[in-house]
Amino acid sequence: MMLPGVWSLLAGAAFGSIPFGYIAGRLRRIDIRRHGSGNIGFTNVQRTIGWAWAVPVLLLDVAKGLVPTAIARGFGLVPPLVGIGAILGHVFCPWLGFKGGKGVATTVGVAAFLCPRSLLAGLGIYLVVLAATGFISVSSLALAATLPVLTALFYRDSIYLLVFAIGVALVITIRHVSNIRRLAAGTEPRLGLWLKLFRKT
Repeated sequence: MMLPGVWSLLAGAAFGSIPFGYIAGRLRRIDIRRHGSGNIGFTNVQRTIGWAWAVPVLLLDVAKGLVPTAIARGFGLVPPLVGIGAILGHVFCPWLGFKGGKGVATTVGVAAFLCPRSLLAGLGIYLVVLAATGFISVSSLALAATLPVLTALFYRDSIYLLVFAIGVALVITIRHVSNIRRLAAGTEPRLGLWLKLFRKT
């Protein structure tokens, strides 16, 4: 079990380490890490180079979690470990000095295969929080906080799924420490689309 586990983590990390947000920035001849929050994920890409680039980055970041996890068994690998590897590869990207994204989109891709019911419920909560606050960071933290609870509810007999959900919740929360500080200081930016739709004129 030891060797398949190691290979599973490494294979997942290889997929997860592809820095699509950084690549999108380079295609626009900028280093996305030097703009906005410096993050290579969807939110900073959207704020820096627009929706036309951010949406493909979002989909690709989801796919690099979903695809390797879904095909893992066909290669004799362990799907949950492949998924964890993909998330860690994204968060600690070796090609960018072990600095990557915050792991939300890739977690969505992994969870879409491992625990789709708890993910769907969690995404519902995510959207409600986003509509109410306009903060993607708050929505992401809400998803992280509720995913373990929902996984325990929908997959009561699966300890490994609960451990997975708790683990990714911790990773996402830790990666959002800077956002939490900005929220406390009142300097965290809201989603531009939310501002257009809901802000008072």
